[in-house]
Amino acid sequence: MKIGKFIMLLLLLSIGQFIVAQGKTELKVLQINIWQEGTVVPNGFPAIADEIIDKHADIVLFSEVRNYKGTDYIQRILAELKSKGASYFGKSSDEKLDVGLISKFPVTDQHALYGKDSGMGGVLKSKIKVGKRDFVFYSLHLDYTNYACYLPRGYDGVTWKKMENPITEVSAIVEANRKSKRDEAIRDIIHDVEGEKQLQSFIVAGDFNEPSHLDWTVATKDLFDHRGAVVPWDCSVLLEKAGFKDSFRVQYPNPVSHPGFTYPAFNKDVPIDKLVWAPTADDRDRIDYVYYRSKLPLKVVRARIVGPAETVKYAKKQEKDSEDEFLLPKGIWPTDHKALLVTFTF
Repeated sequence: MKIGKFIMLLLLLSIGQFIVAQGKTELKVLQINIWQEGTVVPNGFPAIADEIIDKHADIVLFSEVRNYKGTDYIQRILAELKSKGASYFGKSSDEKLDVGLISKFPVTDQHALYGKDSGMGGVLKSKIKVGKRDFVFYSLHLDYTNYACYLPRGYDGVTWKKMENPITEVSAIVEANRKSKRDEAIRDIIHDVEGEKQLQSFIVAGDFNEPSHLDWTVATKDLFDHRGAVVPWDCSVLLEKAGFKDSFRVQYPNPVSHPGFTYPAFNKDVPIDKLVWAPTADDRDRIDYVYYRSKLPLKVVRARIVGPAETVKYAKKQEKDSEDEFLLPKGIWPTDHKALLVTFTF
């Protein structure tokens, strides 16, 4: 009799666990700068599709879409994926927009906040329904000029030329950074989010062309050629104040053990000089992000860097020198950035 009750209890527990498992939804979000649609790397374009399939991405946000010679990048990548047995949805790419999005789920609404001619960088807003959850995605490629994180490294952030002396005063770095239009774009995105129904889940992802205040800390001030600078970078500060979370730093809060560099990535298939902008500096930074905000439960269960484990430092290949976890390329790596794959459950 006692054995029978015990078996019944185990059965009920198993059924309960099955119901809970059925109620949990997983979503894999891949953010990737594709370096001019993969054209800089030999066979880079098909390699983009190979990476999407290999990493089982549900949503993919692209930076550096070009639509060369009147072509439509989104339709081309959808066709490439289909030829390899993978089905995704995506809306035709605007020729003036250098970002894009594809999804395993239909895109219910999509429009650009900014095009590349705005000076603000590209921002594309997309609405997608996953199960019963409504998501709003913002795919970003922000203004690349006034790249102020070069100043303490001894390089001009506009001309990219080496300066006589590094600029390490934080107020001067922040002032130079604000000459870009990155902070204005982030403010507009936050304003747009506030105007939406708040029971949707919001994801902001892309190449920000700016480091994070969570990375330029007291702990890292003497690392990576920061030269003592502890900088409250605007984009990350603004998003944090607006309730957004940095998915990578949620998983890996220590910027010393897990710097999470996404740029520059080493790429064995291109000459090293194509990967180098500040040859006498350690200019590695985390400038690609997946941020999220949700009033409904939304949890990061994994955040992984996708790409080669090696980076570039002082114009040379740098072997892995961190505790970061990498998802290595299946074959050819199509870009000079590393990508970010974030797995959410809800």
